[in-house]
Amino acid sequence: MTLPLSRKLVLPMSDLQSLTLPVLPLSSGVVLPGMVVPLALETDEARAAVEAATEGRLLLVPRIDGLYTQVGTVAAVEDAGEVRRGLRAVVVRGVGRARIGVGVPGLGRALVVEADPVEEPEPTPRARQLAREYTAVVEAILEHRGAQGIAAALKELDDPGQIADTAGYSPDLSLEQKVQVLETVDVEARLEKVLEWAKGTLAELSLKERIRSEVSDGMEKQQREFLLRQQLAAIRKELGEDGDADEAAERYRARAAEPGVPDEVRTAILREVDKLERTPEQNVEHGWIRTWLDTVTELPWGVVSDDTVELAHARRVLDADHEGLDDVKERIVEFLAIRTRRAEQGLDAAGGRGSGAIITLVGPPGVGKTSLGESVARAMGRSFVRVALGGVRDEAEIRGHRRTYVGAMPGRIVRAIAEAGSMNPVVMLDEIDKVGADWRGDPSSALLEVLDPAQNHTFRDHYLEVDLDLSDVVFIATANVIDTIPGPLLDRMEVVSLDGYTEDEKVAIARDHLLPRQRERNAVGADEVRVSDEALRRIVTDHTREPGVRSLERAVGKLLRKVATELSTGDAEAPVVVDAGDVRRWLGRPRFTEEVAERTSVPGVATGLAVTGAGGDVLFVEATSMPGEGLVLTGQLGDVMKESATIALSYIRSHAEELGLADVDFDGRRFHVHFPAGAIPKDGPSAGITMTTALVSLLTGRPVRSDVGMTGEVTLQGKVLPIGGLKQKVLAAHRFGLTDVVLPARNEADLEDVPEAVRAQLRFHPASDIAAVLAVALEPVPEPAPA
Repeated sequence: MTLPLSRKLVLPMSDLQSLTLPVLPLSSGVVLPGMVVPLALETDEARAAVEAATEGRLLLVPRIDGLYTQVGTVAAVEDAGEVRRGLRAVVVRGVGRARIGVGVPGLGRALVVEADPVEEPEPTPRARQLAREYTAVVEAILEHRGAQGIAAALKELDDPGQIADTAGYSPDLSLEQKVQVLETVDVEARLEKVLEWAKGTLAELSLKERIRSEVSDGMEKQQREFLLRQQLAAIRKELGEDGDADEAAERYRARAAEPGVPDEVRTAILREVDKLERTPEQNVEHGWIRTWLDTVTELPWGVVSDDTVELAHARRVLDADHEGLDDVKERIVEFLAIRTRRAEQGLDAAGGRGSGAIITLVGPPGVGKTSLGESVARAMGRSFVRVALGGVRDEAEIRGHRRTYVGAMPGRIVRAIAEAGSMNPVVMLDEIDKVGADWRGDPSSALLEVLDPAQNHTFRDHYLEVDLDLSDVVFIATANVIDTIPGPLLDRMEVVSLDGYTEDEKVAIARDHLLPRQRERNAVGADEVRVSDEALRRIVTDHTREPGVRSLERAVGKLLRKVATELSTGDAEAPVVVDAGDVRRWLGRPRFTEEVAERTSVPGVATGLAVTGAGGDVLFVEATSMPGEGLVLTGQLGDVMKESATIALSYIRSHAEELGLADVDFDGRRFHVHFPAGAIPKDGPSAGITMTTALVSLLTGRPVRSDVGMTGEVTLQGKVLPIGGLKQKVLAAHRFGLTDVVLPARNEADLEDVPEAVRAQLRFHPASDIAAVLAVALEPVPEPAPA
């Protein structure tokens, strides 16, 4: 209820001396002199006070927490009556202030006290100035609230004390503030208080109006919810608050405050959190910012695994996980030893350059490259994560996408770190030789920074845009061949070759690793099936022909599936014993047979040794001739191999007499050299002596020995030059049952890399020229038949 302001009621001073008045306590408000308010008589004390007011006067005293104030308001009862259902009320008018004295005996239950009225002095110029300022401020407040009518009534007042007492009507003042106005007897002091509070209220209203004006510009009125969010954001901006009500923002701030987060990253997170709070959820950028913050805060900043490298333990782990590969294991142990020593001497401080060794395991499929990386991680006590690079053609897959793109995300390196859960995992860069390049960029160029110890301590992902220290990450790359790895990238790697397993090693791997694993996968117990070493050897020789053991594991799995089926159907009883003679029953006819003798039984066919992406292999070279001119080459050959065939024929023609071919008419013959398996591309110079041998065999009619394989580059002078991949080629010769290998004399030292068990079963013939090759490779000249 709003009551009109009125002029102050002035009573004679004689009426205000030594008043004895009943007390009406006020527990929820304050009545100041000049105010006219209704009061509901809800308590016995209030009703008793009104009944005791025989002269129509009361003393209104605020009561806070059960205590009365020292100053009350003398009030006159203007009206009384019943408002509803027996509830009485009175209308009182504040007359003046009075100091409360001692209590006196009264009538009935009312509290009666002596009160000394407070006389207000004549207004001073300072009081009138304050009153004018206060009136102006209150008018501005009322104008903000659209109550100009009350402002007009306020202008009619001219007494400074009464003007100050109008603050009792203000809804902006608390009960305690209104009590202060009542108890402040000095007019100037009272005006200073209410003026200060009124200015604060006006400033708050002005700020709200300005915020409302800023937010409302350019927005439709019906978007009420959007408007409220904008107002909240603007209020937080003006007040400089952190928005602690926003749970997500607080979570991001708490993550940024963790001790392991670098200062640069912390600054970037806090900057994005501030931007998030200023961006409404309806804005598409809100989701982008949240995604970036989630990505950055989920990275394991400051989380590192403690290395537990004990070299003897590391070697035991490698031996337990892998059969053979002694040279590879030795190199890995050396790598771990160097890392341990550098860490002990403090040479690999955080944020600095590491030891610089990036091991790249190169070898055919199925030889255990990836599992070697897992073993290294287990030996070091670190997390292991694999990054598949096969077929990657976009540079952004490594460095991440710019945040301006829709669906942007960090690169595979950052995702691998997040997946590992630590900043120093073992990261396996799998199939690094199959990284491509197109119009989207060259991923191998991005890998240069990742694998360069001089740069990767400040690796910068395009999505994160903060430095990421990769210097303590152990990178191990794998590849099938090194020919397709770019030179600058290969220059940062240390290549460790895995050339394949011998027959004995495959049998041991099948017995100790593959057979137990396939038993578990096929739910066959060790007491239900027994596979002898002879059966495993038969599987290796007749059903697989590979450097690795993947086909061998599939064959073992197939055998155990058939055994499990017969055990389940009751066609077999446990234990099922599989020996060499039983392999055909379970796996069918042999997939591979000894074909070298059959293929080389006619002149013009020679057995060469080659290296492919699948490891070492045996390559047959067939030569024939017919009437005509020139040289025809088939078998999907590369330029280098075509040139080798031309060199071989030119050598034979220029040295025909030395080779016993003086009677051969080269001019009237057309030669055709073919490499079977025409769907497989072939290239390289190492088949030079094989093509030369095949042509000489054709022209002399002497077949090539079926137990001889050969490799080497030939020159126009008949010299045999060294080649690469000797170990893989020798292992292939051993797999195919060859007993003699012809190799360049300058490659003889490379035989030390061949396992001793294989060297013991083969005879090696180093050759420096074609004459030495032909002396070993061709069958002897048949003795003339007796006359």
